[in-house]
Amino acid sequence: MIIVTGAAGFIASAFVWKLNEMGIKDILLVDKLRTEDKWLNIRKRDYYDWCDRDELFTWLENPENAEKITGVLHMGAISATTEKDGDLLMKNNYEYSKKLWEFCAKRKINYVYASSAATYGGGEQGYNDEVTPEELKKLMPLNKYGYSKKIFDDWALKQKETPNQWAGVKFFNVYGPQEYHKGRMASMVFHTFNQYKDNGGVKLFKSHKEGYADGEQLRDFVYIKDVVDVLYFLLFEKVPSGIYNLGTGEARSFHDLALETIRCAANDHSIKSEAVIEFVPMPEDLRGKYQYFTEASMEKLKKVGYTKKFYTLEEGVKDYVEYLSKEDRYL
Repeated sequence: MIIVTGAAGFIASAFVWKLNEMGIKDILLVDKLRTEDKWLNIRKRDYYDWCDRDELFTWLENPENAEKITGVLHMGAISATTEKDGDLLMKNNYEYSKKLWEFCAKRKINYVYASSAATYGGGEQGYNDEVTPEELKKLMPLNKYGYSKKIFDDWALKQKETPNQWAGVKFFNVYGPQEYHKGRMASMVFHTFNQYKDNGGVKLFKSHKEGYADGEQLRDFVYIKDVVDVLYFLLFEKVPSGIYNLGTGEARSFHDLALETIRCAANDHSIKSEAVIEFVPMPEDLRGKYQYFTEASMEKLKKVGYTKKFYTLEEGVKDYVEYLSKEDRYL
C-alpha cells in the first residue's frame, strides 16, 4: 500500500491519478478537506481508504496497518509562501515530515517528500542540486515557508538511520489541472486564463529590480504531468537517495507564459501582447521576497536514469488550457 499525504492537494491528487493510470489502487489518502473544494481533486480516484492527517500516526500504530505500507509520498504541507505563522509551518512542514521519515526508516520503506525551490532563496548560490550538505546549509530562503522546507532537507542529510530509499524534491513553478482550490497561490496560467476570459486581458507585475524589464521576471515552469512522472520514478525505481530538483531546466518569462495562455484560450496565435497585457505595481508585501530568476539544474535526475522528455512551455500551456476550457477540468 502507498501512503499519499496532502492527497487532495494539487500535486498529490495528480500523483494519485498517475497511480490509478498505472493500475495502482491500493492507496491510503491522507489529508484534511476543510471547507474548500479540493475534495473534487479526488472525486474520480480509486483508492483503499481515507485517513485524516491528524489521525495517521494513530492508524500506523496498529501493526496490521503499518505492515501493509510499501512506500510513502509526503506532499502534505502548508505551501503558501505568504504564511506568517512560523510555529504552524514548523509543526506541519518540519515535525510531521520527521515523524514520517522515522516510520519509513524503521521499516525500510521508500520515502519521497516535498522540498521546494523556495529553499534557494534569491538564487545567489544558483539552483544546483548536486552540492554537498554543507553547501545546502548556506542557502538563504526569502520567506518562512522556504525556511521550513530547507531545515528539513538539512536534517534529512544528517540522518544515519534512513528509509530504504529517499528523495527530497525541490519543485519549481508547477502548473496544471488540480490546482483550482489554491486561490492566490494558483499558477499564472490559471490566473491568466480566468482574467482573459473575464476581462479580455491580463495584469502582470512590473519589475522592481534593475536589469529586468516589466514581465521579464523568469521562472522554471514545469507541467504537472511531468511532475507526477518524476515522482513515480523516484518512488518506484532504484535511485540514489538525496535531494532532487524538479523543473524543466529552462527559465521562461511571465510575459511568454501569459501571452501563450491567452493565445491558446482565444485559439488565436496572432494576438499581440500590447493588446492584452497591462503591467501593475507588485504588492509591497511581496517585493522583498520575490525571486526574479529560477532555473533548475536537471543533470542529477538525468544521471540517475530519468530520460523522459519534458513538456515545453507551449506544449504544457496548450494541454492545460484544454482542461480549463472543459466543463469537467479535473484529471
